[in-house]
Amino acid sequence: MTEARDKALADTSSRDVTDWWSTAVSDIEPGIIRLRGYPVEQLIPGTSFAQMIWLMVRGDLPTPEQAGLLERALVAAVDHGPQAPSIAAARMAATCGVGLHGAMSTGVGLLGDIHGGAGQQCMQLFEDIRAATVDGDLETAVAQQIADHRARDSYIPGFGHRFHPRDPRRDPLLNAVQGQVDTGTISGDYLRIAEELERQLAAGRARPVPMNIDGATAVIYAELGFAPPLGRGLFILSRSVGILAHSWEEHQGGRRIKGPIPPPLLPTYVGAPERALAASS
Repeated sequence: MTEARDKALADTSSRDVTDWWSTAVSDIEPGIIRLRGYPVEQLIPGTSFAQMIWLMVRGDLPTPEQAGLLERALVAAVDHGPQAPSIAAARMAATCGVGLHGAMSTGVGLLGDIHGGAGQQCMQLFEDIRAATVDGDLETAVAQQIADHRARDSYIPGFGHRFHPRDPRRDPLLNAVQGQVDTGTISGDYLRIAEELERQLAAGRARPVPMNIDGATAVIYAELGFAPPLGRGLFILSRSVGILAHSWEEHQGGRRIKGPIPPPLLPTYVGAPERALAASS
């Protein structure tokens, strides 16, 4: 057994070993850091964080127009206050003394399908509608998707908001998208899909159902060519800034072990009434 193992190790070349974690993202040697082929010392002086995100994820630098749209989306989704579960959990964790790393990981860990996943879901919805559009008949493709969601009693991700009658982040983001459509930077296909969804969702209703931050950023990320799963990753990058800020603020406050509701209030108990264990024989 030992001879077989030694022979297998001898037959393994050093290239086999270094290929184990082969990567096209970064090239690191003593005194050298190249990211997607660019020396880091050349990137540091003039590359924005949004440009770096694009470079690392997509493999090359974006145009200034592409970087501008990406940056707007990242800025818009940074924070939505302590009522957002990811922020609240991070602040609670900070009062438990876990440090910024623990508080931030607690908050980020809550960004799943329900809280944090609507942008990715909305991007996938746009893709499905685009694929189902036949001979330019966008109206029918959108109507079918809405009907399918209603038949499943499923909400349309990216539209409506439990807090804002009209999300204040919608208009500046979509205005920026339209500006880049007008200059030919992006196609506008996903913007048209989103606006048709918005139009049909509002039909027959006293109050419209405007796009929210998830829908507006989904338009931007889809227009820029990001795959739907990356939409969630980009949202997490953005919201991490707010999670950091709130974690640090709570840490500086000095209060220990803050629960979900302030004392002396306690959660409503709905279980069995007080009872005694039967006497043992």
